[in-house]
Amino acid sequence: MAKEHSKTFLTAAKSMYAALSILKKNGGSMRSGQLMEQVAKEVTFSDYEKEPTSKGGIRWQNIYHFTSVDYVLAGFLIKKNSIWYLTPEGEKILSKSPVEIQELAQTAYHKWKKERAKDIVSEEGDEVEDAKATIIDLEELEERALNGIREHIRKKNPYEFQDLVAALLRAMNYHTPFVAPRGKDGGVDILAFVDPLGAQTPRIKVQVKHYPENPIGVKEIRSLVGILRDGDIGLFVTSGTFSPSAKQEASTSKEYVKLIDGDEFITLWQNYYSKMSDEDKNLLPLKNIAFLGSNE
Repeated sequence: MAKEHSKTFLTAAKSMYAALSILKKNGGSMRSGQLMEQVAKEVTFSDYEKEPTSKGGIRWQNIYHFTSVDYVLAGFLIKKNSIWYLTPEGEKILSKSPVEIQELAQTAYHKWKKERAKDIVSEEGDEVEDAKATIIDLEELEERALNGIREHIRKKNPYEFQDLVAALLRAMNYHTPFVAPRGKDGGVDILAFVDPLGAQTPRIKVQVKHYPENPIGVKEIRSLVGILRDGDIGLFVTSGTFSPSAKQEASTSKEYVKLIDGDEFITLWQNYYSKMSDEDKNLLPLKNIAFLGSNE
């Protein structure tokens, strides 16, 4: 006789199975907000699952977020900077049914809970559940913060975004003697050198596109490749995303081409922010807020 599962378990199983499947279809990574929107489109939820809860939020979404921690613990997902990544284990596990996958993820959570409980004095294990809730709360805060940064960048004009890219390169110890002035597009938006004179290789030719809504396609990648010469590498930075075919074109090009999308740009800006001049920091100022964390 098949094991009976709770409504919460089944909601988690179908929503998370959809999330893993969507990630696989989209090259293995997506922003968490966009992914949840896709799950909402592809999964049929009951009126009960779509109800607001007494603690706030929509029931299925709360279950989805809470359960996603189990999938990280099981090694099926990685979450970083509000982007969800499908691991090789997560892709492989899609050969099983949603219920089987949910059971494996749940087992991983119970193992984690048992390990944490060894160091926590609690008969009910409430502190362990609170630890899991804290993970979700921090992820939601991070998502809101990143959305604020994305919106700030989206409101920039193309030349302002170009200045942001040049500032980032300087923070990474590159020299930027040429940043294209306003006017007709000449093909290269920024030249970046590893030395002040540009005598050493590689010399980086940078193409910048401020397309927060539309993905960069193959044509734009080929245009950059076409202007690369000996000793050059290509860097394409967009405030949006790259199409799968654009990524394929860059990865198979005989010339080295590095692609940086909007999310990676924000991550790099955060990582190198402390190394920027005050003038460059003011182009996109950040404020760090510390939360009590864990060494796990």
